[in-house]
Amino acid sequence: MSRRLLRLNAQFRQELAQLIHFEVRDPRLADFVSITQVEISPDLANASVHASVMGDEQAKRSTIEALTAAAPFLRRHLTERIAIRRIPILHFLLDESIEEAARLLTLMKQVTETKSPP
Repeated sequence: MSRRLLRLNAQFRQELAQLIHFEVRDPRLADFVSITQVEISPDLANASVHASVMGDEQAKRSTIEALTAAAPFLRRHLTERIAIRRIPILHFLLDESIEEAARLLTLMKQVTETKSPP
């Protein structure tokens, strides 16, 4: 991956996080949404946006639906914030890596607590 794409991925992640937090007003959005990763295709046509959502399955599903519905709004605002010729089409995906890591840490903590010292 080129340095330009790496920079664009980071800039898109930062701008999308700010836009979602401050500009998107959708009741379906969960309180704890974070953009964990953005992967822009080399031709700048598509971008996979990985979003981490804390909550139950219903909250996760409705948040991804809300973000998908807000994609045209977000693209329009990205054209004002990022100076490139073409803003990619945004595809939102659920990222459960943070939640999975928290679950694994809890399991490891339980294992160490149940072990008796020698």
